[in-house]
Amino acid sequence: MISPPSRSQLLDGLNPAELKAVLQAAVVRRYSAHSVVLNQTQLSQRLLLLIQGRARQFFVTEEGNRILLRWLIPGDVAGPRALLPKLERYYVGTEALKNSRFLVWDRRTIDDLTTRYPRLRQNALYIADGYLGWFITSHAALTCFTGRQRCAAVLKSIAMIIGRRVRNGIEVEISNAELADASAVTLFDATRFLSKWRASGLIVKTRNKVLLRSLDSLAKEIRGYNLIDRDRSKPHSSA
Repeated sequence: MISPPSRSQLLDGLNPAELKAVLQAAVVRRYSAHSVVLNQTQLSQRLLLLIQGRARQFFVTEEGNRILLRWLIPGDVAGPRALLPKLERYYVGTEALKNSRFLVWDRRTIDDLTTRYPRLRQNALYIADGYLGWFITSHAALTCFTGRQRCAAVLKSIAMIIGRRVRNGIEVEISNAELADASAVTLFDATRFLSKWRASGLIVKTRNKVLLRSLDSLAKEIRGYNLIDRDRSKPHSSA
């Protein structure tokens, strides 16, 4: 049987027999780094569960601008619209950031499973509720934060989700451009904020990586407003 991720809201609370049935109904798909897993123009025919690697959701505007959204770690779901009774297009796209593996259920299979196992459908509702919470928090930050606060909040949130604990702090793989996109600021502003934090000793900046010396110090930049997704994982130890 396929080994499930150590944490997954989708599979939470299933008994061993239910879990086995759900996993056996899935197909394992591998995606190389930087490949598109789901495109927002596609019909919602598949539900995916990340079991290895890392991914990210994004939205492409009508003008072709690419907006970065949530980072995904093992246990997170992509393509939840496949759970809806009516066939729709995905709201957002999903791309693999590293070589990744997903469990994939087609639309008919996941509909059958959620009918047989009500806990699975209940878990899907909690996932949808989490997306709503993320949207409210992000919208509040966009409305109430300065650009500098948004950059600090995004860095702190990402550190808690995908950060890697190393000797001198928490290392986050993110480029200046990615931070700018995720924070709704210009590349110039994101680079300027990072330079100031580096000069103050708050961070160490290398190519496409940021080493955060202290989350508490970064939190002071946000002035008490918390953008952390509390239901997701803490920074993990260095391998």
